[in-house]
Amino acid sequence: MKPIFPAAPTKLISRREIIRAFSATAALAAMPAWRTAAADKDSLPMQFYKSLTEEQRAKIVLPVDHPKRQFVSNWWYICPEQRLHTFYTKDQQDLVRQIFGSLHHPEHREKMHWQVEKDLMGQIKNTPSVGFFGTPQDKNFEFIYTGHHVTRRCNAHTDQGLGFGGAPIFYGNFAKAFHETKDHEGNPFWYQGLLFTEFYKTLDGKQQEQILVGREPRGEKPSEVILRRKTDLPGLSCASLSKDQQAKLLDTMRRMLACFRPDDVAATMKTIEDKQVIDRLFVSCYGGDYDIGHDKVWDVWQIEGPDMVWYFRGMPHIHGYFHLAA
Repeated sequence: MKPIFPAAPTKLISRREIIRAFSATAALAAMPAWRTAAADKDSLPMQFYKSLTEEQRAKIVLPVDHPKRQFVSNWWYICPEQRLHTFYTKDQQDLVRQIFGSLHHPEHREKMHWQVEKDLMGQIKNTPSVGFFGTPQDKNFEFIYTGHHVTRRCNAHTDQGLGFGGAPIFYGNFAKAFHETKDHEGNPFWYQGLLFTEFYKTLDGKQQEQILVGREPRGEKPSEVILRRKTDLPGLSCASLSKDQQAKLLDTMRRMLACFRPDDVAATMKTIEDKQVIDRLFVSCYGGDYDIGHDKVWDVWQIEGPDMVWYFRGMPHIHGYFHLAA
């Protein structure tokens, strides 16, 4: 997994310049001029949509069924030529920051903003981009936020979390070095690896043998990483787990999603439980070089089935893909 560096050289910029470009203000200094009493009733994404000029809408509003709606990668831009620091007003940048923050649990928001800033890698050319799929006339009108180690989505009609819209999201980071150590110091997503290992330790010996597979984990090509397989699924079948063990796995998944907006977590878990997705899932983890430190604290694991793919790869650093089809 090599980082994707654009060919053109770009000068390094200061932390202060990055924060300014990324609109990393802690709060809005003033009410944007375009906001009205009626606008206050709109969701944050709708407020942003209404703030766009015709020129801006023509560039970043894509068809509701655009192929990129199901695309995800560790480093990509939904609208490569329209970046936050160049294409939007300061008020619009501040509003996008509010939207992004709102998609996360309050206790995790600071770290999520830090991750995006950190993964600019000191270069303003890496600033994220945003867009919409559809228009307010579409029920599944979606706001999307993309960049290095980040893809987030939400229904643009509401500030209530409805899940991730049946499309993939991405989260990731290398906090201190491209090749992280076994403890992933400073990485805001390593808690998921620890929670997965906690679940692993509740399994009996035979189950631990089944969950640890000798094959390679998924590749990271966008077309492969979220491919929902119906056959050839590695690891431990969740249908073979006891009811208590299934409940433990569901609780582990809920806790691993804790960095995201609580409403989105609740909606996601409700879908998994209501549709009995767990009975069609397989869980696997990977040893050898994929177990950094060879300590059986699993850096690479997958939870996958015909309805869902959750891919966590902590070697050389953390890439996480989550895709629930419903």
